[in-house]
Amino acid sequence: MLPIPERVRTLAATSGVAKLTVDGAPSPVRGGVDTRGRPVLLVLPGEPLHGVREDAVAAVDLTATRRLGQDTHPRAIIEVQGWAEPVPEEEARAAAVTVASHRADEALFEALEGYGRPDAPRLLRLDVGQVVYLTGQESGMLDAGDYLDASPDPLTEVAERVLAHVNESHRAQLAAGVARRLGEPAEEVWLWELDRLGATVRVGDSLLRFPWPSAAHSALSLETSLRALLCTC
Repeated sequence: MLPIPERVRTLAATSGVAKLTVDGAPSPVRGGVDTRGRPVLLVLPGEPLHGVREDAVAAVDLTATRRLGQDTHPRAIIEVQGWAEPVPEEEARAAAVTVASHRADEALFEALEGYGRPDAPRLLRLDVGQVVYLTGQESGMLDAGDYLDASPDPLTEVAERVLAHVNESHRAQLAAGVARRLGEPAEEVWLWELDRLGATVRVGDSLLRFPWPSAAHSALSLETSLRALLCTC
């Protein structure tokens, strides 16, 4: 399994922003996660964070899910706690792209064109204080340094594409390969997670981890490792 800080950063990188609280009260939320794992938020005039104070405490819930067939299943909830701060003007365009990747909104253009105007939408991000995570298998807390200093699994993007392809087109091979490893039939088998250190497979309601003999260092080596799991020879 990936080290906890790397695993949480990987989950955050594939999560959507689901909930925002400001000083303990719920607030409308639309946003994404930047390359450092910080929630980035688009805030409209009249919303609690629009006139943000520097001491306003905010918490953003990120949710990672997995679609298996017609059903969507939760993988993790990550609560990033900290203090909201304006995105610097020179970073505003990148922040807008981050938000747009999760939710296109015309207010993003207004936030860029009207940057600094009191009546314009604002782009804010969280100055991370700590991170609480629940993955179904693990739970705990990371301080800001451990979270921000970690990086997502470098193979995350290709792993998500390969995982989706296997679940769509090669589930029979996956089930046969898992049955061979377990020494007994396996039903309702799905690929749940895939990373440079191994694969997690969902069999019924259980999650089974199959580590690679050595860490994958490229898309090709990741696919080679996965083929060994699917092989029924």
